[in-house]
Parts: sequence; structure tokens; C-alpha cells
Amino acid sequence: HFSKALNEVRAGEVKELKAKGYEPVLTKSRWLLLKRPEHLTDAQESKLAELLQYNLRSVRAYLLKEAFQFFWGYVSPYWAGQFLDRWCTKTMRSKIEPMKKVARMLRGHRPLLLNWFRARGQLSSGVVEGFNTKAKLTSRKSFGFRTYRGAEIALYHALGALPQPEFTHRFC
Repeated sequence: HFSKALNEVRAGEVKELKAKGYEPVLTKSRWLLLKRPEHLTDAQESKLAELLQYNLRSVRAYLLKEAFQFFWGYVSPYWAGQFLDRWCTKTMRSKIEPMKKVARMLRGHRPLLLNWFRARGQLSSGVVEGFNTKAKLTSRKSFGFRTYRGAEIALYHALGALPQPEFTHRFC
């Protein structure tokens, strides 16, 4: 959401500067602003340093995006919530509409974001995604079953790692 908002601000500002006849300082800066600072090349770092000298909406949106990264460094849900509230307030006062949209979204998801801190970052949705993938694969394989009960048993065996039943004879 941050990348989309920042790119929207940058694209709008490029058009605006071009229409007013100013120097095209933002052209070819899309990936420069979207990349994390630690992944920039030396040439990109120098271009970014030059770009940060201007008081443009794109630069302010970039600084807001980078400032939000400190949110993930908190340990306490209380202090993370305080940071989130201050960041959202500052962003809402920035008059940069796409970033304000992100701030409203983050405010709406505040309890869910703070749950990450309550779990101390130990929970991941990867397990749930893995189960969902296994369930989809099993249901795809079970198109030959005639009843829902047959598909249900196949799901129990795939997701619950139940043993296969013993057969009276084997097919070779």
C-alpha cells in the first residue's frame, strides 16, 4: 500500500512539474523511491541524496514511508500503538491524499497490527496458508468421490496425517 501510494504521488507530481515547465527532477526515480535504502546502489544513493534536498510531495511521502519502518522495531504493543497513532496523525496533516488513505487503512487495522506485537512476532500465517494449499489440492483430487463424506475423509487423511486403512488385498 505504501508503494502504490508513493508511486501515485510521484506520478502526479511529475505531470504537474512538467506542465509548469520545471526541471524534471523526478523522472527515472520510481524505483529509487520504492526501494529500501539498504538495497540501493551507489549511484542510486547519490541520486536519492540529491532528490532529498527538494521540498516535494514525493520526497515527503518517501520520508513518511521510511519513518513507518521504525514501527516494526518496537517490542511493546503499547509503545507500538503510540508510534502508530503519532505517525497516522502526522500523515493526516501532510495533505498528501494517497498517504492519508494508507494512514486511514492502518488506523482501521490498528488492533490487528498490534496483535503482531502481542504474539511477539512468533506467529506467522504461513502455517494457515500451507493448510489451505493442502486442502485445495485434496479437494481437487477428490472430484471422483460421489459423496461429500468421501471428500471429508480424504481431507482428514491429508490434513490430519491419519494412517491409511488396512485393505484385505493389495493391487499390484
